[in-house]
Amino acid sequence: MSLLDAHTTRPLEGGASFSIGNRLFRVLWGLAWLTLARFTPPPLHSWRRLVLRTFGANVARGARVHASVAIWHPRNLTLGANVLIGPGVRLYNQGHITIGARAVISQRAHLCASSHDVSDPHFQLVLRPIVIGEQCWVAAEALVGPGAAMGDRAVLAARGVLFGRAEPDTVYSGNPARMLKPRVLRSD
Repeated sequence: MSLLDAHTTRPLEGGASFSIGNRLFRVLWGLAWLTLARFTPPPLHSWRRLVLRTFGANVARGARVHASVAIWHPRNLTLGANVLIGPGVRLYNQGHITIGARAVISQRAHLCASSHDVSDPHFQLVLRPIVIGEQCWVAAEALVGPGAAMGDRAVLAARGVLFGRAEPDTVYSGNPARMLKPRVLRSD
């Protein structure tokens, strides 16, 4: 990723945080998603997977991404098999976001993989990847913050806010997210 030094570019004074190449790619990406995917009917998940792959996303078979999803940079996205990214989800992936197989990111959830160095007077952007394990569920309108990780089968309840680690097989809720209870899956 072509992250620029805030001391040199001074983003607080209107300077850029990313290279011109990165910014041009994102303009092209935004236009492509708008024209090729944004207004496609819900069942056309395979078409949207193709558009994402064409722009560098690592998307496994069976992943379903709704047309209203906002993705900042497809090259910073890895989706496992049969992932579901629900309507209105925002994947603000300046840093990399990895979502494991069969995970569900529900409507209007927000995953943000970057922050700023609050000790830096120039407010340097810091990329902090997010890792969502297999069979996780990020419920409606929840926020997963920079550097967060969810172990396999962890749940973040609706409007929960996670900035740390969610242990496997555990349900979290609240702001900040706290462990609510174990997640016990019934056998078939």
